[in-house]
Amino acid sequence: MRDNVNRRSFLGAAAGAGLGTVLGTNAVVAAAEAAEKVKIVAVSCSPRKGKTTAQGLQIVLDAAKQVAPDRIDTILIELAGLSLPLEPAFGQPVPEGVRDDFTMVAEQLADPTLGALIVGSPVHYANMSTLCKIFIDRLGMFRKDFRLSGKVAGALAVGAARSGGQELVLRCIHSALICHEMLLVGDGKPTGHFGATLWNNSNDDISTDEFGVKTAANLGRHAAETALRLAR
Repeated sequence: MRDNVNRRSFLGAAAGAGLGTVLGTNAVVAAAEAAEKVKIVAVSCSPRKGKTTAQGLQIVLDAAKQVAPDRIDTILIELAGLSLPLEPAFGQPVPEGVRDDFTMVAEQLADPTLGALIVGSPVHYANMSTLCKIFIDRLGMFRKDFRLSGKVAGALAVGAARSGGQELVLRCIHSALICHEMLLVGDGKPTGHFGATLWNNSNDDISTDEFGVKTAANLGRHAAETALRLAR
């Protein structure tokens, strides 16, 4: 019902501006629906491509997509194997002959339809991974004009034990993203935890971690619901 009201409001405003005549009703409806679309980007900061951090983030994205399949676009970015020089984070040029793959990542985050960013990291000595810290440092380019302000942000961490430092990693990621004026969400009701905390308990397989998988799915749902509300 709320969706119909939103469309009627949009059509009413468009008719008042004469857009219905110029574009046609179908085009105006399409524009209304496009305006409500949001993209949810998950960034895996594990040096191991396709492993448990990426698997956990895919659970997040799948759950987010289920909230509104026609309005939510999802993308998983894995930093493993990318060339991410640190020099630009400190205002220095990329060394000659060095490829900078962060530009591809930045393009996704600069998309106006971005509704939520989920950052995932393995636990390395009770902290985020080196790749995660590099990502956050390079993300500083968006803080110059606070382009991520008002966007939803969430975090995921994978550890080698049930209580293996996951919440410490979540807190580190949250602390960085709040500096961008992003809106932090956890895994929401009914548990209301800080985010997704997964346990890689054997053979790079998180599927048997029922509790962790549930936190990842709940994070995706909560992030998607919040992003859609903000988009409206």
